[in-house]
Amino acid sequence: MAEAQKVLGQSAPAAGVLTQAYSAPGKVVVSSFTACNRSAANDALIRMSVAVAGAADDSKQYIYYDLPLFAVDTFIATIGITLSAGDVLRVYSSTGEVSFNFFGVEIT
Repeated sequence: MAEAQKVLGQSAPAAGVLTQAYSAPGKVVVSSFTACNRSAANDALIRMSVAVAGAADDSKQYIYYDLPLFAVDTFIATIGITLSAGDVLRVYSSTGEVSFNFFGVEIT
């Protein structure tokens, strides 16, 4: 088995739009998740969900839901999520001024 440590996905979605940030090509371990509020003035609410096999949005998928993120602040989670092929990570921000990043290992 080969392992590739990498940036799994990056996204800066528009305000109020749930956006796919990453789709797992096979077995993946997500080691960390970050959200950075780029606004100097606006606080944001953020969401992150895991959709098994790319399922439609559902309340049971949320890891974070309307987590407050203050202006010019960064949220970092060391999380250790295991994904299978076709699983999807989605992100959302209330302001459209948040950058999301996922880091981890793809196992082939």
